[in-house]
Amino acid sequence: MTGFAAYQLLGGWRPRRTWRAGRPAKEDRVRSFEMGQTVVRRDVYGPGRVWSEHALRVVTDTSEALMVACSPGAETRWSTLYLRARAFDDRAMRIEAFDAMASGACELEAAVWQETELLLWKPPVAWFSVNAFYTDGGLRNWYVNFERPTVRTGSGFDTFDLTVDLVVSSDLSSWRWKDEDEYAHVRRLGIVTDVEHQAVDSARDQALAMLEERSGPFADAASWSAWRWNPAWPIPSLPHPAAPGKRGTPAGG
Repeated sequence: MTGFAAYQLLGGWRPRRTWRAGRPAKEDRVRSFEMGQTVVRRDVYGPGRVWSEHALRVVTDTSEALMVACSPGAETRWSTLYLRARAFDDRAMRIEAFDAMASGACELEAAVWQETELLLWKPPVAWFSVNAFYTDGGLRNWYVNFERPTVRTGSGFDTFDLTVDLVVSSDLSSWRWKDEDEYAHVRRLGIVTDVEHQAVDSARDQALAMLEERSGPFADAASWSAWRWNPAWPIPSLPHPAAPGKRGTPAGG
């Protein structure tokens, strides 16, 4: 799907371009995605170790940022242990999942996104993404996810969630850090290296500056608040079959 048809499919909405994160890698500049295209975000740790897969639909793809979205029902795959930890809200099991990751053990289980609509803004060289989560009542909250810069693939992009997050209220009036304990644990395991830790520290400062200055997505908070997934849009699905087994249902966000 190309051109105006895709633009109409995704509501004809574009955010203002108000933030620059640096020059993307050459391969990212030449491989762009079309509006309306389904892409797969993968979290990849180590050589070929896929931690999660998430089907998303492209809203815009510019030199500034890739914007993608999904709604409940979007197909995903997660580490089995992590999926179960989310289902039972079990912090100890989440730690066990990271231990398994560090050892090289990672079995994926098919799941579907639940509860929230997601709009995600990811600059190509930034060590974070800005996510907005929506419920029936509208924008629930913002979520700055600290992660590796993207690497474009034939079906989407790869990154890796570095566990620590910044949760911001819908009206931008307050914020809090999340999962600092898990971040300390993955640092001890060596999942997050010293170099990555330095990059995360710098990214934290960038994210807080964006929030204080009302730049990036926060400069156009009213438009973001008004955005909603159109029920007529196709639900994103993964392009290759899921492995056999039980389908989990992780909560969105």
